Amino acid sequence: MPSRIAVIINASAGGGSQTAWADNLTEKFRSNGLDVNIMLARDGAELVEMAHRAVAEKPQVIVAGGGDGTLNAVAAALVGTDIAFGVLPLGTLNHFAKDLRIPLDLEKATRNIIAGHAIQVDVGQVNDRIFLNNSSLGIYPRIVLDREKGQKQWGLGKWPAFVWATLTTLRLYPFMRLRLSLNGKEHERRTPCIFIGNNEYLMEGFNIGERQCLNAGQLSLYVVQRTGRLGLLRLALRALFGRLRQAKDFEALTAKEILIDTRHKHLRVATDGEITVMNTPLRYRVRPGALRVIVPENHETNGG
Repeated sequence: MPSRIAVIINASAGGGSQTAWADNLTEKFRSNGLDVNIMLARDGAELVEMAHRAVAEKPQVIVAGGGDGTLNAVAAALVGTDIAFGVLPLGTLNHFAKDLRIPLDLEKATRNIIAGHAIQVDVGQVNDRIFLNNSSLGIYPRIVLDREKGQKQWGLGKWPAFVWATLTTLRLYPFMRLRLSLNGKEHERRTPCIFIGNNEYLMEGFNIGERQCLNAGQLSLYVVQRTGRLGLLRLALRALFGRLRQAKDFEALTAKEILIDTRHKHLRVATDGEITVMNTPLRYRVRPGALRVIVPENHETNGG
């Protein structure tokens, strides 16, 4: 069981202020004999600043409370240290927590942190940015930017804004010309989207988008090739019926390092849902076992 814990909570996660909940959380940790410091971050910059300050104080555990973007911001400061990373899933999708079987119920997630059973997991990195789940180029970063525009300028809710952004992006449907270098080979591709995962994703069936393993020391690369809007729909249907890997317009590869180059000097890159403009070429690599994460004690890993 850890003895000293720092908790960084995204104050906007879960649809509002977390102040009252943070007070209850403080009491929960202290009643179990733990020295806890809980901080509420108002924005992304404050999340990053609090994470680095917490690392400098060297607690046994640093906990992030929020969605996958919040987890990314805090975990990036912990990568390569021996400080354990605790997760309180307060987001909408909570991919990282689900893939590690961390309870989504906050009471159970808190007890999981108190138990303190930690394992080493991999992280992905593109240029100087860490990602816990995935990174993508093309359609998805544009959808995220348009979704934020719909929320801020027109007051749309998150999901209505996402639908509007998706329809807007598919109407324009831009393609990228890229040169991919991995496993000693080069591949020229013209594609509307590329997806790079930290370890392999299930790309078929009703569990699509999940990972069974986060410690195999691999990146997964998924490329949609030359297909149009109807082709994307066909690929989605193939995925649901377990036939995606047989599709001629879909490519799946694994590698420890991936170099992506283009004639453009800059590209929009999504990392765990956050958008950054990066200089090209993009250098992706996996960092095996770079993060200690607190998981349920019966958690099983399948990595090699």
